[in-house]
Amino acid sequence: MTLVEAFAESRNIPALKLAARYGISHVIEMARRFGITSNLPVVLPVAIGAADITLAEQVSGYTVFPNDGIRIEPRYIRKVTQADGLPLDEAPSQVSEVIPVETARTMMQFLQAVVQHGTGASASQLKHPLGGKTGTTNDFTDAWFIGFSPSVTCGTWIGFDDRETLGEKETGARAALPMWMDFMRAAIANKPNEAFVTAGAPQKKLDVPLSSPADRAKPLAPPAEKLDETDPDLPEGGGESKKPGPAPAVPSTAPSPPVSGDPAAPARSVPGSPGKGTTVPATPAEEQRYGVAKPPPDIN
Repeated sequence: MTLVEAFAESRNIPALKLAARYGISHVIEMARRFGITSNLPVVLPVAIGAADITLAEQVSGYTVFPNDGIRIEPRYIRKVTQADGLPLDEAPSQVSEVIPVETARTMMQFLQAVVQHGTGASASQLKHPLGGKTGTTNDFTDAWFIGFSPSVTCGTWIGFDDRETLGEKETGARAALPMWMDFMRAAIANKPNEAFVTAGAPQKKLDVPLSSPADRAKPLAPPAEKLDETDPDLPEGGGESKKPGPAPAVPSTAPSPPVSGDPAAPARSVPGSPGKGTTVPATPAEEQRYGVAKPPPDIN
């Protein structure tokens, strides 16, 4: 099975083996570049979603791919004007190159494969350039889909406050993807001719420059030195020398409705009903539960 096929079909084992090969610390380092500030325990199951991450963080992170590797810090308020109509001064958003353009375009092939022939294939009926990823937690307690067109990024999530199951087979593709499609159908209605940049084309030009030359993407550190292949808790092929401990599960509540915008200003999600699942490590007893939706990456 190729990596593209594994990604499109949401396979866990290839993701775990890849994270074990390069080291989960490098995976977490990359997540930080994408603007993920939530706690990420240094355990291998993080590679398949065993961490609490807000939907806003995920949608913001996904904008990097259609933006050719550039991340623009999202904002919920575009501007504030005074009584006389003059706008208040505001600090500019942080703009940085998270990954090289070549890496971004490689990931675009993965994400478009999800829509073309993977778990998100239903979205292909929109007949528009799209990419994205489905997501489901254990016991079908949460379902989500995060995806984008060349100009709009949107994420949708469904779940209950008490982590009640949404129902058998209520996966991200079945429960969250349909409402994402409803929103995107309207968002792309007046953009019939847009297209993703192709290999060999110049880097996509955005309306805002990088905050500073130092914000150019830097290469990742080399893979983990010697992998400990004797650890029975890691997948075949080796992994971190530490055994992964329990990682937090996924608390959930219904997020706000999506808002359209360009990839630099990710949309928010819509509440709905029922999602799918696989295994997520149990929540530590001391973990606090917050009343916000924190669906992890797909763990189908």
